[in-house]
Amino acid sequence: MEGFPLSYIPKTAIRFPAPEFDATAYYNYEFKKIKLSDYKGKYVVLFFYPLDFSFVCPTEIIAFSDIAKTFREIDCEVLGCSIDSQFCHMEFCSKPRKKGGLGNMDIPLIADVDHQIAKDYGCLIDHGSDSGIAYRATYIIDREGILRHMSINDTPVGRNPDEILRLVQAFQFVDENGQVCPAKWKPGKKAVPPKVGDSKLQEYWEDVHAKGGEKDK
Repeated sequence: MEGFPLSYIPKTAIRFPAPEFDATAYYNYEFKKIKLSDYKGKYVVLFFYPLDFSFVCPTEIIAFSDIAKTFREIDCEVLGCSIDSQFCHMEFCSKPRKKGGLGNMDIPLIADVDHQIAKDYGCLIDHGSDSGIAYRATYIIDREGILRHMSINDTPVGRNPDEILRLVQAFQFVDENGQVCPAKWKPGKKAVPPKVGDSKLQEYWEDVHAKGGEKDK
């Protein structure tokens, strides 16, 4: 097999350009052509989910859509993608949330019928009973189109968009300030000066471990 244990070779690697795509999405009650390069100069969260009209998927998609405005406030766009067609996405959005549908969406849903985007991003399942659909995969792409984060869940467990938002905020902070972000970092908390011998580094260790534990600063 080409990319053991996969039958295809993914094109994703952290610190390298995210794979370009040119696809059709359903957004704002119409079909639109979307390219990754359209978002150059902004951060992008690209998330894959297995299938429309399934069980965990609507909970995730709605959660990402509901927080999309907050992502835009920090100059980041959220894009959803599955192997379903744009017509299937349209019907999924037409179904009320009370009946397991999506209702009105604030994010584009990309159609990947030929599975090429999922293959390029290394999240297409190509074996077993779920062969042909995508894992729950999440990618953070920076303003220059560079891949900064990727994570892949098995299908039964949904994601928390709040954690993805925190990661985007952290990467943006690093880009702008040159410091690095410790575990549980959130905007407003202390970051780490990444330089051995820097007096501010010693101050950081002393401060966050005062009284035997990290303080939420």
